[in-house]
Amino acid sequence: MLMKEYRICMPLTVDEYRIGQLYMISKHSCEQSGGGEGVEVVKNESDVHPQHGPGQLTEKRIYLSSKLPAWMKAFVPRIFYVTEKAWNFYPYTITEYSVSFIPKFSIRIETRFENNNGDNDNVFGDTPTPAESVSFLDILSDPIPEKHYKESEDLSRWQSSKTGRGPLEKGWRDDHKPIMCSYKRVQCCFEVYGFQTKTEEFIHRNIRDILLVGHRQAVAWIDEWHGLSLEKVREYEQTMQERTNSKVKSSQNNTGPRPSFSRSISVTDERSLKRMGMTTVDMPDPSASYAPHGPVRLNSTPE
Repeated sequence: MLMKEYRICMPLTVDEYRIGQLYMISKHSCEQSGGGEGVEVVKNESDVHPQHGPGQLTEKRIYLSSKLPAWMKAFVPRIFYVTEKAWNFYPYTITEYSVSFIPKFSIRIETRFENNNGDNDNVFGDTPTPAESVSFLDILSDPIPEKHYKESEDLSRWQSSKTGRGPLEKGWRDDHKPIMCSYKRVQCCFEVYGFQTKTEEFIHRNIRDILLVGHRQAVAWIDEWHGLSLEKVREYEQTMQERTNSKVKSSQNNTGPRPSFSRSISVTDERSLKRMGMTTVDMPDPSASYAPHGPVRLNSTPE
């Protein structure tokens, strides 16, 4: 299991980010949907968690076949989706994904928001994360994939007309007011021979990019959401979800019916391992070893 804690500071307050987070996720999901891929919202409703009490439960299907690396496409169906469940008990959230055809694969992301610059070394109140497993992500200077770069979201050029904040400068986390930190504890595990290290590293690289892009956008779009009430941003969220679902479904309908799969695809299949250039050893029959023991857990939404 590979566990890391990410800390992302923003020039906002925790109360402000509650609105900005909902706005950013809704707008980002709609922007990233189309061509049969993207985010379909299945459920968004009030829920009571046995441990954390009342909150908001959101369930989504994320279609992303074309975004997988070549080595993973060797054993993944052409069209598939990941189920994401997120429980929002702001300022604490939990996000999980499940993938029905990949056994022994799990990811869990816990998030807590605080009004500080990331100096709380035991924000989750149990066991402090070892220093070597803590990564500070800088929304100003850390690189993001070129395809995600937009000048309007470059925080070295950004300035908010509503709040007067920006642009950010080197060392901004040391003295900027207001400032808050998004603490994210990410645990991922993929216990499959020949794939564990590569898959876990791939997941963390993508989580890092998602976090940087999402948090940059929440800040850069501040003039679009600042001043909205929780009720108003929930109305916006509902409108964007309907638009996003329509984009995903209409694209899928235009591509014709989805293919049916007559068998489960085993990630421990020896032929798949050889196609990926992996050294193989004698293994039990794949069909016997593959049977999932329940839904597989993952985590994704840029919170």
